[in-house]
Amino acid sequence: MSKKLLSAPYLFWSVMFILIPLGMVFYYGFTDKTGAFTLDNIIAITTAEHSKALWEALKLSFISTLICFLLAYPLALILSSRNVKQNSFLILIFILPMWMNFLLRTLAWQTLLEKTGVINSILKFLNLPTLNIINKPEAIVLGMVYNFLPFMVLPLYNVLVKIDKNVINAARDLGANSVQTFFKIIFPLSLPGVFSGITMVFVPALTTFVISNILGGSKILLIGNVIEQEFTQTGNWHLGSGLSIVLMVFIIINMVISALTDKDGEAQGL
Repeated sequence: MSKKLLSAPYLFWSVMFILIPLGMVFYYGFTDKTGAFTLDNIIAITTAEHSKALWEALKLSFISTLICFLLAYPLALILSSRNVKQNSFLILIFILPMWMNFLLRTLAWQTLLEKTGVINSILKFLNLPTLNIINKPEAIVLGMVYNFLPFMVLPLYNVLVKIDKNVINAARDLGANSVQTFFKIIFPLSLPGVFSGITMVFVPALTTFVISNILGGSKILLIGNVIEQEFTQTGNWHLGSGLSIVLMVFIIINMVISALTDKDGEAQGL
């Protein structure tokens, strides 16, 4: 009974801030303004505008996730090869920017990338060609990679640091070179961290609207922007909820794949 009482605050939190909001999303998503059941809000994703926004979000999220993986895996390998004291300090430095407000970090990149920003001012001073990526997909991808890269590094590091060094040494004693050891021992054992990192980057990248608003100048609409506009500007909660349900399907698929590949939760936390 005492354990049940201790869990009461968490149950209350889950009901109030998870189950009830999700219930409201499903209610509005499957009803029209009269309260009648309809699938029109779900089918709306097939319109040219909404399908384009969804495809653009999927494309940029995939590119950002791939770049994060290519940058994070070598870094996680380097961190996992250091001793414990060095690891703690290096990881602290790496995740330090995450302690800053997400919005402020994104606004900082806007200041850096704009046509008269810091980077272009330095390039002009050095008589070098200036960058013109602000308000373009490239700027959005850069913002996603910068903000979500730590979420790829941490699960990878957490798995790589747990790999028994004796297994790697045994592979080398049996004649495997560095490339064979990596592809047959290290990488397969790190797959739980890979899938966990992909989930932790792909999901927020797919649903973001702040980064595309700031670095895309509201000129590039992702599905997150469309949903945000339906709730805050047009006031059409039914359509916004319907599109959210469609987006939720992609998120659930991604999370299920991650759960199946990391059944023991090896990649979660540090």
